[in-house]
Amino acid sequence: MLRITSAPRKDWTKLAESLGFRFHTIGGDAYWDESAYYQFTMKQIETDIEDPTAEIHQMCLHLVDRAVNSEQMMERLRIPEYFWDYVRESWLRQDAHLYGRMDFSYDGKSAAKFYEYNADTPTSLYESAFFQWLWLEQMIDEKKLPPDIDQFNIIQEMLIEALILLRKQKMGGELLYFSCSKDSEEDYGTVEYFRDCAVQAGLSTRFIHTEDIGVSSEGQFTDLDDMTIPGMFKLYPWEFMFEEAFGTYLPGSDTLFIEPPWKSILSNKGILPLLWQEFKGHPNLLPCYFEDDVPGEDLGNHYVKKPFFSREGANISVMEKGDRVLSVDGPYVDSGYILQKYSPLPEFAGNHTLVGSWVIADRPAGIGIREDNSVITKDSSRFVPHIIRG
Repeated sequence: MLRITSAPRKDWTKLAESLGFRFHTIGGDAYWDESAYYQFTMKQIETDIEDPTAEIHQMCLHLVDRAVNSEQMMERLRIPEYFWDYVRESWLRQDAHLYGRMDFSYDGKSAAKFYEYNADTPTSLYESAFFQWLWLEQMIDEKKLPPDIDQFNIIQEMLIEALILLRKQKMGGELLYFSCSKDSEEDYGTVEYFRDCAVQAGLSTRFIHTEDIGVSSEGQFTDLDDMTIPGMFKLYPWEFMFEEAFGTYLPGSDTLFIEPPWKSILSNKGILPLLWQEFKGHPNLLPCYFEDDVPGEDLGNHYVKKPFFSREGANISVMEKGDRVLSVDGPYVDSGYILQKYSPLPEFAGNHTLVGSWVIADRPAGIGIREDNSVITKDSSRFVPHIIRG
């Protein structure tokens, strides 16, 4: 695993904006960064990243199966009791799921260490699936990379394949709505990319902001034209859905949601200590405990404190001997916390590097690399492309 400096393509910002990638710069700082790329060997990809991703995903599904039949686990995961049957029925129906992203610390030498599973509303999909593949193609065309170079990236192909299956098995000719909150360029870009993939899969689609979702007198979800919403891809977390005014109508609704309600079990960090309890000593897992439990000695004095529902590094603290040595502000201050053994990100040329490994419909499908000057990866952390060589 190497970090290699590289000359950016000419006029790539104009290309990005013409393709709808308008969040390539955040707050005046580069988000998409092609001044370098990461190089992996095929063995590193297949053995060190792809295999653990597949295995941990199956471990997570095993825990979902346990959790839906355990009131204690559902309570531990902070899922409101009102929705327990709703989540359980979604799992028993085998409601389709499409995507998720696992985050790993990996240096190319040691076993990849699993940080968390963004299983409900992961972003950086467009950058991973499309824009870094386009970068690779153009770099080869411009002879800046040799023609035998590859990339671990079949995300778009697998996503369209999964959406075709969704159309055939669930949606038919009915509308699949795509939704996110207002005032987020990144969320909107992600949703529109997903929607484009759905159109390629033959689905009929429509967009609606989450704030504009209504409920009919019969308790069904509706759009601004009072049309019933048969299916919806929502880039909006389940824990927020449960708290919305329309939340009480979820169990009685006929809307097919993607990601499905059972993903609420995997979309919070309470799954991490449960994984450690069930698979203690697994080479890719880090010791992890609920804050209100007595931690094992394997946690050590240097650990990370994470809120159950934190995203993009918000409200995460690095602790040492009980003192906070680094933290990130954020809105997630009203949930419980888990404690995970500190396993720092590797440094490449002064950058702390995180590997995001994508799961599409139960299968590993590709990776995206994020860099930051800090050991905590945030929403503003840079996205850097990658290649496979050797």
